[in-house]
Amino acid sequence: MKKSSILFFLILSFSSFFSCSKDENATIPYVYVNFYIQPNSTLYQKLTTIGGWEYITGGYNGIVVYRASQDEFVAFDRACPYDYKNGCRIVVESSFTTCIDSCCSSRFLLNDGSPFNGPATVSLKKYKTYYDGNNLHVSN
Repeated sequence: MKKSSILFFLILSFSSFFSCSKDENATIPYVYVNFYIQPNSTLYQKLTTIGGWEYITGGYNGIVVYRASQDEFVAFDRACPYDYKNGCRIVVESSFTTCIDSCCSSRFLLNDGSPFNGPATVSLKKYKTYYDGNNLHVSN
């Protein structure tokens, strides 16, 4: 019985050790997102061209909308999946095709949100987009 207690203690200690590390499988908390914008209007000047982007209020930590082609837009939460609780936001880099987390320096591609550098191994949280040629609907 004494050996089983020691084994239990070791297993508990071992699992506690790993639970203190950042959990990349943790899901960024759900925040209701449902809005429309007109990306060709003067209010969203950066979205009028392919490769353009805009920061929008909403989501868990803000949203970045990126124009991937004439008729395709993608939208991602600005919270880094590596450590979303730190309050940092991803920012679009000068190349306009990548973004970087200001705390952990993880980099992501704006066309699909996938990580390509840094400690993050999980893609940015993506929101649904629907573009009818005039209005862009972003939702979850």
